[in-house]
Amino acid sequence: MSDAKYFQRGKIQELRTELNSDKKDKQHTKKKTVLKKIVANMTMGNDMSSLFQDVINCMRIPALEVKKMVYLYLINYSRTKPDMAVMAIPTFVKDAEDQNPLIRALAIRTMGYINVEKVVDALIEPLRHCLRDQDPYVRKTAAITVAKLYMYDRSLVEGDGFIDMLRDLLADANPTVVANAVAALTEISERSDNIQLKLNMNVASKLVVALNECSEWGQTYILEALMSYVPQEIGDAELLSELIAPRLQHANSSVVLTAVKVIMYFMNYMTKEEEITNMCRKLSPPLVTLLSTGPEVQYVALRNTLLIIQRRPEVLRNDMKVFFCKYNDPIYVKLAKLEIMFRLANASNVDQVLSELKEYATEVDVDFVRKAVRSIGRLAVKIEQTADRCIAALMELIQTKVNYVVQEAIVVIKDIFRKYPNQYERIIGTLCENLDNLDEPEAKAAMIWIIGQYADRIENSDELLDDFLYTFLEEPVEVQLALLTATVKLFIKRPTAGKDLVPKVLKWATEDVDNPDLRDRGYIYWRLLSTDPAAAKAVVLSEKPRISTETDNMEPGLLDELLLHISSLSSIYHKSPQTFIHHNEMIAGSSRNPGGLESNPYALDIINPENNKNNDNLLLDL
Repeated sequence: MSDAKYFQRGKIQELRTELNSDKKDKQHTKKKTVLKKIVANMTMGNDMSSLFQDVINCMRIPALEVKKMVYLYLINYSRTKPDMAVMAIPTFVKDAEDQNPLIRALAIRTMGYINVEKVVDALIEPLRHCLRDQDPYVRKTAAITVAKLYMYDRSLVEGDGFIDMLRDLLADANPTVVANAVAALTEISERSDNIQLKLNMNVASKLVVALNECSEWGQTYILEALMSYVPQEIGDAELLSELIAPRLQHANSSVVLTAVKVIMYFMNYMTKEEEITNMCRKLSPPLVTLLSTGPEVQYVALRNTLLIIQRRPEVLRNDMKVFFCKYNDPIYVKLAKLEIMFRLANASNVDQVLSELKEYATEVDVDFVRKAVRSIGRLAVKIEQTADRCIAALMELIQTKVNYVVQEAIVVIKDIFRKYPNQYERIIGTLCENLDNLDEPEAKAAMIWIIGQYADRIENSDELLDDFLYTFLEEPVEVQLALLTATVKLFIKRPTAGKDLVPKVLKWATEDVDNPDLRDRGYIYWRLLSTDPAAAKAVVLSEKPRISTETDNMEPGLLDELLLHISSLSSIYHKSPQTFIHHNEMIAGSSRNPGGLESNPYALDIINPENNKNNDNLLLDL
């Protein structure tokens, strides 16, 4: 019988009859078949709760496959039938003492899922025994069950000594048990107000040693826990980083990125520049290797890399070529690579980068081309030696007459004019030839700024502005603000040419528009021009601060926070977790915890109230 045949809507009465059949079935084959049908129907959303009593009766069958299906059924329906779930307690307790470790672990795990008060009460003693079980599989399962129990009733876990038992498991001989104990303690400390996970060098060293024999997810848990260790002695950070470094060669990208995060964290405590440089060199190859994986993993690696190179520019400094875009890269990977190429660009490799960007600017993907053109302009602002070549490249692109390329080029040329005033006015004539093709607000505003800034050097600047003013009231606010300022600049620089335009624009800005920013700026200009023209000239034509690419850098405080969240959603969004995760209370399903637990999985510091004497022994000061 293929598995697909189980997924057919079954009649309750027929299933009950098959479950209660007295026919001889030494291998329990028929019971397994009917239980598979019930689980399949349950999976499809069909209500099988009326068979609760009949399924519980199957718990006595000493077959692991049968018990798995029965326990799955109990987990699913125990919330709706808590009174009947209590009937399974004797069998649970018996199974928790079974000779088969798989059955012992299965019983403990299932009881941890059933949030019924009497079941939880019955779980306490078996769980205590299983935490000291001779079989590591049972111990590792019991460790996770403690964390589940804590989510149901924190006072029970704290008061019955389970925290100390989990702490003792950190010294277990089995690495998987250690990993699960770490995961449980981390989960509990993140949800507790009075339990703080701290590691000393001795325990941290043992955890690092356990890394070698753990599963990949166990390694991730242990690496995450090492973020709770604050190096106290000179050399501790260097030693642990060296021990963690082999994880950078792991095949699992989560292990690699988590190892990178921990090493980046420990580098904050390193005092020798030689050690920091050495670690930076070790971080480069694994990040490069991640770029040979699938596009989704590539994107995650690229977003994390962007954070890393802002803090440690030495990382990947000599690996520019690996970030060159491939023809079959998805657009989101290409855009992420472009940003990193710009960040890594310097005087020694800028020719390579500029050559690549010029190629990208001829691609067919509009978003990619726009980003490439903008990157050329940003390169000119970032590296003064290459400004002439960037201008030449932009002028070549403008000659293509491709609408969106021309408009993007004009936007970045405005920034170049601000960075290097009075150096590239020769290209203004070429820019003015493309006025008729401007239909995007940002490009229009940039061109209007250029005309206003160089109104005294453009002979027909008044005519050009007058053409833009025909649609003043229909333009977006961004364009209206640019027109207002440019017209005032024209009047100040060339009073005769601007005397007819200024009154018209000021009247529109103060009487016919609703935007308060535009209206306020109009009034300011009007009063300045009418009361003190000299002051108006000093204000409007004052020297502007030169722009730089440093404004593109992330705020240091946010960068520090995001580096602590490498390999998480925060590092992909480049946002603090609090901005997109709302810490609502987790409502527990029992009267024991009516207020629920507040989950804060990103908490960096878990406070231990000093005035609570009873909680002193709960500190995980390991």
